[in-house]
Amino acid sequence: MLKKQKYSGVSDAMKVHGFFRLQIVEDIDGKPTVIGDSGWQENTVVNDGFDQYICRSIGGMSGSKTVSHMALGTGTAPGVTATTLDGEITDAASSRKAVTASTVASKTLQLTAAFNSADSFITAAKTIQNVGLFQQSNTNTATILAGQTYTTSALATNQSVNASYQLRFS
Repeated sequence: MLKKQKYSGVSDAMKVHGFFRLQIVEDIDGKPTVIGDSGWQENTVVNDGFDQYICRSIGGMSGSKTVSHMALGTGTAPGVTATTLDGEITDAASSRKAVTASTVASKTLQLTAAFNSADSFITAAKTIQNVGLFQQSNTNTATILAGQTYTTSALATNQSVNASYQLRFS
């Protein structure tokens, strides 16, 4: 017969918190200069993000997804049931950028991307205000993992955006 165990008060709960930071960079006198910085902002991990990117990936299940690209947009923050990024920038095939993944202190996944003006990811000035993570490069397709809005920023075609995204596990 199995013995009933008492709750020991030890917590083994796992939490995921997402954060992002965007910096708008412009060449001034031949030097890249940060002219706008969102600071670290908390984000929303959507329901399908938890299911397809985290739960299914850990379980090695069919339908699991891996983050490979980041997108910028002009719309609102994704709600928990969102599957896309509102107002995603789709000016060019290169509007989504591939991410470089690394870990920080064993509990943080860090993803970085560079939206370089030389890539012509925008063809006209935009007022950007949201960001999201996806599993493919094609704009307006795929399922979003996480995203959020921030204070609007004017972005000109001669400016670049350096983006960092962290998923912190605790």
